[in-house]
Amino acid sequence: MVKIVVLDGYLVNFDRMPWKVAERFPDVEWHDHIPAGEILERIRDAEAVFANRAMLSGRVLEQCPKLRYIGVFGTGYNIVDMEAAKRLGITVCNVPDYSSRAVAQHTLALLLAVTNRAGEFDRLMKQGGWRSAADPAVTAIPMMELYGKTVGILGYGSIGREFGNICRALGMKVLANRRNPDLSEENDTLRFVDIDTLRRGSDILSIHCPLTEQTRGMVDRAFLAGMKPGAILLNTARGAILDEGAVAEALDSGRLSGAGLDVFAKEPAGLENPLVKHPKCVATPHVSWSPRETRARLLEIAAENFFAFLEGHPQNQVSL
Repeated sequence: MVKIVVLDGYLVNFDRMPWKVAERFPDVEWHDHIPAGEILERIRDAEAVFANRAMLSGRVLEQCPKLRYIGVFGTGYNIVDMEAAKRLGITVCNVPDYSSRAVAQHTLALLLAVTNRAGEFDRLMKQGGWRSAADPAVTAIPMMELYGKTVGILGYGSIGREFGNICRALGMKVLANRRNPDLSEENDTLRFVDIDTLRRGSDILSIHCPLTEQTRGMVDRAFLAGMKPGAILLNTARGAILDEGAVAEALDSGRLSGAGLDVFAKEPAGLENPLVKHPKCVATPHVSWSPRETRARLLEIAAENFFAFLEGHPQNQVSL
């Protein structure tokens, strides 16, 4: 019997949907959450581990001699020390493209929350604040029409493309940046540009690139200084791509007119984070990927990955 440990399955399956791995291997050791200091104890003799956000360091992996498979419940695999996994012969598989539509949808929700202010208008109504036809409490909440605006997409992969398609359907033009663009995709509403052109030409800048050593902290004071004054910043990728203090300063100064963020450098993010409590920032707790339908797809592909590994032909294997 294969020993399988799920380190932190709560966010993936808090509502206990059926999972084919558990059906096939009923002795799966499922944990909703394990403190970082207890991870090694739980997986020391495991042969397969599944993790969502639990960190699997080289120090931990080196002390798990039976471990041969890590299934990442997600697309990003920065939770795994990939150099150690490669050295130790551990196969790592992720779940690409399971949440592209959901994350793009949530990115749009953040954008509309910033531009149309439905939440603020709703609170005003519920507090009895709409008192006359010419009510300054209503007109004090500004809105923005998106038609004709330019959205810049930093990271034009599956999620960035989905969001770009949504924006184009709303009558917006798209500037996109990616390492290897397919120029055949360009048309009157989509153009691939370098990062400097992207930030200077965008009314809205949406982050969809992975977190790497090159992108960590990339949106800093210098980057923000080169953006169009009054632009909107969206991030549903990874929080550490932003210098959060610099973003807060840009919101304070008006360099940015608003922000919509689903991810933060340190999570969970509390009120000590300057962006969580900022009045010009709409913040959500890293939930863009978590509609039930999306998580069901994630569980399905994670199971398929594991079964393919057991059959000797891994799929969705990630490497350095």
